[in-house]
Amino acid sequence: MPEFFEEISGEYEAPLESSIPRSAKSHGNVGFYNNLRGINVVHGHVNSLSPKLREFVEKNVELCRPSQIHICDGSEAENIKLIRLMQSQGTVKPLPKYENCWLALTNPKDVARVESKTFICTEKKRDTVPQTKEGVKGTLGNWISPEDYEKEIQERFPGCMQGQTMYIVPFSMGPVGSPLAKYGVELTDSPYVVTSMRIMTRMGAEVLAALANNCDFVKALHSVGKPISGVQENPAWPCDPERVIILHKPAANEIVSYGSGYGGNSLLGKKCFALRIGSTIAKREGWLAEHMLILGITNPQGVKRYIVAAFPSACGKTNLAMLQPTLPGYKVECVGDDIAWMKFNPKTGKIHAINPENGFFGVAPGTSYETNPNAMNTIFANSVFTNVAATSDGGVFWEGMENEIEDNVVITDWHGKSWNKSKNYPAAHPNSRFCSPASQCPIIDPKWEDPEGVPIDAILFGGRRPTGVPLVYEAFDWEHGVFIGASMRSEATAAAEFKVRNLIENCITNGITKHKL
Repeated sequence: MPEFFEEISGEYEAPLESSIPRSAKSHGNVGFYNNLRGINVVHGHVNSLSPKLREFVEKNVELCRPSQIHICDGSEAENIKLIRLMQSQGTVKPLPKYENCWLALTNPKDVARVESKTFICTEKKRDTVPQTKEGVKGTLGNWISPEDYEKEIQERFPGCMQGQTMYIVPFSMGPVGSPLAKYGVELTDSPYVVTSMRIMTRMGAEVLAALANNCDFVKALHSVGKPISGVQENPAWPCDPERVIILHKPAANEIVSYGSGYGGNSLLGKKCFALRIGSTIAKREGWLAEHMLILGITNPQGVKRYIVAAFPSACGKTNLAMLQPTLPGYKVECVGDDIAWMKFNPKTGKIHAINPENGFFGVAPGTSYETNPNAMNTIFANSVFTNVAATSDGGVFWEGMENEIEDNVVITDWHGKSWNKSKNYPAAHPNSRFCSPASQCPIIDPKWEDPEGVPIDAILFGGRRPTGVPLVYEAFDWEHGVFIGASMRSEATAAAEFKVRNLIENCITNGITKHKL
């Protein structure tokens, strides 16, 4: 990977005064040295921020008080600098067995989505969670009042970025310019988040240019946090696990996340935007944001159909999305493995779907050349691996790869300890991940970035149910299908912080069910 060791010329240089637009010169906060609220912008220029975006940034610069500001452009040069920075901090290390791949090991207390500390803020509780009897705690989500929402922010965020860089990450969920796409901006103090968002979303200068017309966007604020003691337990992976909280305010299209650097809690374009805020936008605008894979199936006669399929995390969506057919003459192509945004298309009379993401954030354990060769042929270039084991030949290992490494290869588990197959505990965390560009998938569908989306012919619901239900069954009609989807149950997995393998139900309230019908 010689490109990562090439010398890149210095940081951003402030433009000559003659090159700064008159509007920027006249703005009280800009000045000649390119700053916001007195904080230097070391990469990019404040001129590139629309008035709405600038207001959002200034408000949170005042709150978080970073030492400097970096406006992300999404370029390869920028990514190289961030990787180099994370190497120096011990956050990532190179994996020389592969092309441009990196390994991150988190604080053991920061390994999964924290559903118990994830809240939706609405004026009325019944708009967020089903009503329960007095004294009974519901299991389908958490509500927080607007007053408590602000209180939680003020208890955590003031000054939380002191000594750190605030990165401004403009991103698009869906192809830039697509009628189904939506824009967002994440403010974060984590270079790991920036690098991962570059893989998982369309991120950088093109989106910043699309925001120049002062359009609305989803506002996302993230900080890895600073413990009350002021001491980070693991400086290479800063976090504040005792005070983690993830907040959503649908009415304001706002996401706030504090205390965790783990992907599901910090890559705010994923579940936070694409599903939680996305589903509320969809309800207002008349479309659907769903936890579904999208794939195309072509039969031996050349007829192609697209389907979407809803499974909980770690229940096989990626494996199905990248299926290798065993039936002669059939072909499967992948549009997306996790999230689908769907809207009725009057031109075709069908629901059309896009994959709002740009990459795969897949569960590593169980993925192998035996179970998912297409995934394995996708992930070993330009990828970030998190909490997997490392091998002495510069590669990675997780459960499922036992037959794919040489006997003389030494394995180091995700805790940094020597490991071998005789151990009675896993080498990789059960929720360890790969973060890889979707464009590298060998069976990526030619229409995966079609701005109009692909036409959907069927919807599949599934999960982990080893007993008690038929393996496959079909709904009588669309209304019955909505009922089945709303009432399905699945075993819990390692993708969230459940302690036991209990059954979890779909989080569908009465209002959402009506919307789907």
